[in-house]
Formats: sequence, structure tokens, C-alpha cells
Amino acid sequence: MVRRAVWGGSAVVVLLASAAFAGAALWPYGPLEQDYGAILQPPNPTHWLGTTRLGEDVLAQVLAGLRTSILVGLAVAVLSTAVAAVLGCVAGLRGGALDAGVIWLADAMLVFPPVLLVALMSPAFEGRSWLLVVGAIAAIHWMLPTRMVRARSRVLRDRGFVRAAVVAGAGPTHIVRRHLLPHLGALLAIDATLTVGTAVLAEAGLSYFGLGIRPPDLSLGTLIAAGAPSALTYGWLFLAPAAALVLLVGAVAAIGEGIRAMTAEPVG
Repeated sequence: MVRRAVWGGSAVVVLLASAAFAGAALWPYGPLEQDYGAILQPPNPTHWLGTTRLGEDVLAQVLAGLRTSILVGLAVAVLSTAVAAVLGCVAGLRGGALDAGVIWLADAMLVFPPVLLVALMSPAFEGRSWLLVVGAIAAIHWMLPTRMVRARSRVLRDRGFVRAAVVAGAGPTHIVRRHLLPHLGALLAIDATLTVGTAVLAEAGLSYFGLGIRPPDLSLGTLIAAGAPSALTYGWLFLAPAAALVLLVGAVAAIGEGIRAMTAEPVG
């Protein structure tokens, strides 16, 4: 059952990613292409998900927004997991003042409200690349993974193979790369997978309130924000990006939880 969830979630993610990257190139309409003869049309054989108030194709916009949201999720997952791996391993291995400093910084960041942090950085996003949003979201997602990696690293540093490497004269970089990270692979994979879904939701929420990606750039968050006022009248404007968001986050969550369950299963 667990493996079915992983395979099912993976299939949905692959399908959505293929549509967002390959399908968008095959679809005859661009996300910002306006057709004034097809304004606010409901889903039909020509425009499968309908059109907007400016005659823009909703499917083309959803694919473009999905592409941006996937890229944001992956970039945040890679960045925050990499930071957590480095800080957690170094703090757990070295201990002392460095360990205390990393933990103090993580705890201080956890106390600071994430929305307030992003709100303070939000003015820097205006008129600039949405990649700045990636850095902002990653800045509020590295703390808990760092604490988990640090705790595991403290256990591993007392194992015989790490002690032997220290006695043999191996440096911290070698120990982290050859002895700690291989034993932390499952933990980091689970964290990275779950972070993708969390980051996509964070981006959607921030963009909905105007704190993240902003028009004319498209993401699922900006599309949901644009379609929300028309949810009860022209429902396809809201339901299409919302459904894409639910499918993406749900599929990624199924993969992450499935990997977590499989790594926790007893062997033999």
C-alpha cells in the first residue's frame, strides 16, 4: 500500500511536470496571448479550461503557473536541504561553541514569525526576479531539518567508523562527505521531498497575498488570487489553478510520506 502511494504520487508528479514543461510548448496558445473574440468563455473544445477577462487561455496560464511553482518547490528543497545538511553535520560533528551557535540561530529563526520575515523582505521582490522568492522561502525552511541532521550527526560521531576516521587523521570535510552524509541520505531525501510541497504551498500563499511572485509573472498562487473574486461566477478561473495546486501538493506529500514509511519498515 505504501509503495502504491509512492508510485501513484510519482506518476501524478511526472504527469504534471510533463504537462508544465513539454505540454506548454505543444499547446497553441501562450499564457499572455489575448483573444478578444473569446472573452470569459467557459471550458470548450477550443479552450479546454476556458478563457479569462482578457481572452487569455486558462490552460496555458495554469501550465505556466505550474511550471513556476514546480521550479520554486524544487529550488527551495535543494537550497534548504543543502543548508540543513551542511550546518547540521558540522554542528553535530564539531560540537562546542559552533554547535551552540547553530542551534541558537535555528531557535531564534523558529521563534520569528515566518510571514513577518517574508513581509519584511517583500519590498525587495518588486520588479525583480521571482528567484528572490526562493531565497526568502528557503530562509524560513532550513531550521527544523538542521536540528534533525544535527541530532543524527551527534549520534553518528560516536560510532566506530567515525572514530576510526578521526584517529586516521581524516578532516571534518572528509568525515562529513564520506561517513555522515551517506547515513543521512534517507533523512535528507524525505525532508527534501516534503519541502517541495511545503514550498509550493508557501509560494502560493505568499503570492495570493501579494508578498511573493507578482504579475505579470505567473504562478499557481497568482492565478488563484486573480480567480478568487470570480470563484462563484466564472468558476473555471479559480478552480483550474486550485485543482493543479491540490494535485501537485497531494502527490508530493504521498511520495514523501511513502518514503518515510518505507525507511521506517523493519528489515527481514
